[in-house]
Amino acid sequence: MSQNPSSSPTPPELSVTPKEEGPGSEPGPVSQWLRCQGFHHQALEPDHLGIETIAVESLVLEPVAAALKAFGFDYLQCQGAYDEGVGHHLVSFYHLVKMGGFTGEGCPEEVRLKVFHDRATPVAPSLYRLYRGADWQERESFDMFGICYEGHPHPKRLLMPEDWQGWPLRKDYVQPDFYEMQDAY
Repeated sequence: MSQNPSSSPTPPELSVTPKEEGPGSEPGPVSQWLRCQGFHHQALEPDHLGIETIAVESLVLEPVAAALKAFGFDYLQCQGAYDEGVGHHLVSFYHLVKMGGFTGEGCPEEVRLKVFHDRATPVAPSLYRLYRGADWQERESFDMFGICYEGHPHPKRLLMPEDWQGWPLRKDYVQPDFYEMQDAY
């Protein structure tokens, strides 16, 4: 990776434009570090707690997460997904925390990664190999939103029956008229 971002050509914009990107999104310290390492991403507005938020392409999620883990973000506090609405993107998010060296005073350093998926083909690499805590969290995101996490060791439903049709937390999900109780007694 290049240590000097000015020597490399300007990377193209993300192919999936985040809905929540603001015009004044200033890159934070983690975003600046990633740029110095040659990783293409897009700085988003910090969340309501002021935590730096970064959008990355699905193809570079695993290398970016590996770099952040090497940089000290050794704990995946939360992985999840949400639906921006009918006709918009599905989003996978990852909340990473620097726990190594945390003494309990103040707050540990945190960053959020987001991957914006096209509704027709929501696919991302699994971060299970880097963070074992992603196991059930990625399975829940698959089960509720239909986002496939390639390379996951147990890619099956977690909450819904295996034969369930559809993704219940998508905003365009049509709930079935019936629910058949099997083996209720």
